[in-house]
Amino acid sequence: MTQRRPHWVYDAGQEPDPRFSLANERTFLAWVRTALAILAGGVALQALGLPDTDWVRDGLAVALVLLGGLVTVLAMVRWARIERAIRTRTPLPAFNLGILLTGAVLVGAVLLAFAFA
Repeated sequence: MTQRRPHWVYDAGQEPDPRFSLANERTFLAWVRTALAILAGGVALQALGLPDTDWVRDGLAVALVLLGGLVTVLAMVRWARIERAIRTRTPLPAFNLGILLTGAVLVGAVLLAFAFA
């Protein structure tokens, strides 16, 4: 038994090649950078006062901040699920985080397009 956490990840299967675990960790950190950029976008919209329409700006700023937090949580869950799959030599989970982020960016782009028009 290992003392690493979360136990439901590290107690499963066998220790994989470290390169796979480190690659999974780098991917997690890339998602965290993406979440930080989303948070910064929300803060920038509010700080710069763009767009001029208050309800659109406030709504997008709040949505971006919440989305940044959600992406961070989902990135952690994704890291854990992939690490467990690597350890148990089972198929990798689906890439649902990308679909969520694509939809959110599309909605935000449409709202900004209407606000700037």
